[in-house]
Amino acid sequence: MTTAETKQRRRLRGTVVSAKMAKTIVVRVDRHVTHPLYHKAYVVSKKFKVRDTAGVAHAGDLVEFEECRPLSADVRWRYVRTLKAAQA
Repeated sequence: MTTAETKQRRRLRGTVVSAKMAKTIVVRVDRHVTHPLYHKAYVVSKKFKVRDTAGVAHAGDLVEFEECRPLSADVRWRYVRTLKAAQA
């Protein structure tokens, strides 16, 4: 077995916020967290820069992406597939 077959890569899913760059999209991942003291649920968001060389994803799409080696100064994630297209 090669290292590519044995290594499990993290996969996340989120909403495309921006697809204006040439080969990169910005994806927002929302997590629902409960406050430890007050027990109120709230949303924590984080943005990831994802490499999409084919330019398939558009703003508003729900996409899945996985971690990979560093592709540039900011990009460490690779586009996998679109789960749900945005309504146009």
